[in-house]
Amino acid sequence: MDLTFFDPNCPSCYDVLQLPTTTIPQVFAIMRQWVPQVQQNIELFIQELLRRGAHLNDRDGLTDMCVLHYACKAGAVGVGDIAAASNVISGLIAKGADVSQKCRWTDMLPLHYATFFDAAPVIRILLKESHSKDVNTRCKEFEAGTALHIAATNLCFEAARCLLQHGADAYLRDKLNRTPRECVPDVSAYDPESEPAIVAEKMTRLLSEAEPLEAPKPETENQDANELTIGERVYIGGTKSGVLRFCGRTEFASGEWVGVELDQPVGKNDGSVDGVQYFQCEPNHGIFAPASKVTRNGTTQHISRLKPRASRRPPGESTLVTSQPNSRPSSRPSSRPNSRSPSPTPSPRLDDSEIARDFQIGEHVLVAGQKPGIVQFIGQTQFASGWWLGIELSNPVGKNDGSVGGVRYFTCKPRFGVFAPVAKVTK
Repeated sequence: MDLTFFDPNCPSCYDVLQLPTTTIPQVFAIMRQWVPQVQQNIELFIQELLRRGAHLNDRDGLTDMCVLHYACKAGAVGVGDIAAASNVISGLIAKGADVSQKCRWTDMLPLHYATFFDAAPVIRILLKESHSKDVNTRCKEFEAGTALHIAATNLCFEAARCLLQHGADAYLRDKLNRTPRECVPDVSAYDPESEPAIVAEKMTRLLSEAEPLEAPKPETENQDANELTIGERVYIGGTKSGVLRFCGRTEFASGEWVGVELDQPVGKNDGSVDGVQYFQCEPNHGIFAPASKVTRNGTTQHISRLKPRASRRPPGESTLVTSQPNSRPSSRPSSRPNSRSPSPTPSPRLDDSEIARDFQIGEHVLVAGQKPGIVQFIGQTQFASGWWLGIELSNPVGKNDGSVGGVRYFTCKPRFGVFAPVAKVTK
């Protein structure tokens, strides 16, 4: 049977596809045809594969591509049909297709194929299913670059923008030591008004603006001998050793409590109690204890003071941190603040703060022009000087749960929180 070309609109060819003698490898052979008649009818061929007994995650013996790989390719602009491909992919995932399968020949995930063909709607479906865990996965076929490197190399602007919205790291380097921005093709030989030149300029601007959102952690200052600091090694009850991860008030009991990540799995939790996350660690490595039960260096000397204090607030409640006396608000963070500010405390009314004139708690904003979210915090922080906005993002592409360095500024789910200087946030 000659299957070098197949036209699904031709009744005789459709009859061939319906023949019981047509095998799974022959259907894969049809799917490899890079023509609109095939790619725009990808659902038909996938249905025929499954009807003949193929599994959702079976692979083409020639290309080692699985059904999901082919469906992602079918979203290519100009050849495939993005709406049809998206529907097929959603259906495959619902039935159990694995979005993390790599082709052994090209080392490409379904995400990499969707990026290569600039299929942004498909990218969203895949990253939603994987909870964005594949967004920075590298691909050997593209010099160990990520999907963002692939998008930049091929001027796939919509794909790049979608990847950044889902947490792609624009500063990862491939094995040639290039960031995605450095992979954008040089199109200086083109007419400046040509499409490649325009897209290259937009891509360069997009990747250049995708800067890290949080300032580096400040250096630790000399602490009083009886002060306890986040990250310090401690003992609970003189026997269980670990690292201090939380200091402050909790919702499960009154008074000052400490949360410790233990060295051994002899704890009670993973840093959360009753659904509230105070810090994160492996299961059975977390434990909470009253401050009076904490000692340093395995001695019997108890800690008289805790620093910093991290007060826990109910979900959705926000705090505005007051500025230091005689300080001036600045939208530019400093990596080395001059002094360590006190723990977050409620400030005067928002209207009293110059920074609150443009932003309000609960307001919908965009971070770096890409990541949508809601303002949950406005004020100064302990991790950097200047005024910062704490944003609860719409997708899990953030850096934290509203706390930094053991100090809680607002409350949200892990990876939904991010802090950004005012200059990086727009309405």
